[in-house]
Amino acid sequence: MNTSTQKNELIFGYASGNLGEAKSLFTSMYLFLNGAAAKKSSIFDNLLAEDFNKLEGIKPNKLKFSDCIKTTKDTEVPIRNKNLVSPLSKIIGDIGNINWKSVYKGFKEFSIPVYDNDSVKLIQMDPGTSVPLHSHNGKEYILVLEGSFCDEYGEYNKGDIQINDQKIKHNPTACKNDGCICLTITENDVVFFGKFGSILNLFTFIKSFFK
Repeated sequence: MNTSTQKNELIFGYASGNLGEAKSLFTSMYLFLNGAAAKKSSIFDNLLAEDFNKLEGIKPNKLKFSDCIKTTKDTEVPIRNKNLVSPLSKIIGDIGNINWKSVYKGFKEFSIPVYDNDSVKLIQMDPGTSVPLHSHNGKEYILVLEGSFCDEYGEYNKGDIQINDQKIKHNPTACKNDGCICLTITENDVVFFGKFGSILNLFTFIKSFFK
C-alpha cells in the first residue's frame, strides 16, 4: 500500500470531483502542503478539461475547453505563500486554538464534523509517543501537517501522506524532537495486536456505540 498509484487515484478523484467531503478535505490539504502533488493535480485538471472538446450535444455558454486548461507555466510546482489560509483552517480556524481530547498520555485527537461516512480527525502526538501495533478493517489515510512520525515502512514529514489497508500492520511513533500533528481518515475501526490487543479492541468496540 501507500504506492504512487494510490496517491494518484486520490488526486484524480479530487480533480474529477468524485471524492466525499472527508477525502476532499484531506486531499486539498495534501495539495496545499505538497508542491509535487499539486503539480500532478494541475496535470489531471488539464486532462479532464481537454475532455470538454470531445463532448457532443453539450455546449458550455461562452466557454471553450481551452479556457479550462492551465498554461505550462501555471503547472509548475507552486510557490507556497505563507499568508494563504489552508483549506483546513477555513473550516476549524487556527489549529493552535483547538480543544483537543486526550485519548491517552501523549496522544490527543479532534474530530472534524463532516457529512460523510468516513471519519476525519486531527491527531496530535507528543515527541516519542507511539500508537500500539494495529491495522484497520478499511483504508487509513494519514497526512502530516506538522512534525514527523515513523513506522515500519519509513519516515513521514510535513506534506507526506501514508495510505494503508487491512493488510498493513504498523506502530507509528512521533519524532522525538517535535512530535507531530496529522490529519487522518479511517474508513472503519482499528484492529489492535500485541499484549494488550484484546483489551484495546474491546474498548474500540464499546466506543463505536457512542459515535
